[in-house]
Amino acid sequence: MNPRIESLEKMLNGPRDGALLRFSLGNEYLKTDDPASAAKYFQQAVDRDNHYSAAWKALGKALAQAGQHVEALAAYERGIAVAEARGDIQAAKEMTVFAKRIRNALND
Repeated sequence: MNPRIESLEKMLNGPRDGALLRFSLGNEYLKTDDPASAAKYFQQAVDRDNHYSAAWKALGKALAQAGQHVEALAAYERGIAVAEARGDIQAAKEMTVFAKRIRNALND
């Protein structure tokens, strides 16, 4: 197993556990080309902090890579709403582009 993932997983359910730890684990799993595991941790990150626009964007990306396009679109749409409400314009723009690509692919 990846030593970085092992190190982060040891921190789960401890005093430092939270949205950021789950987000970090998701990113590490994406780097190892395991989008399904990444999506699980990104989902846990947004469950802990549903205003975490970067985690919504990463969740959409992981779900899309895992072939779960409908779920990815839903994550992006939720993430866009969160990002716009927070004033995170760049994240909202990026997720809008990704969501549009998925919508177009689903309609083909």
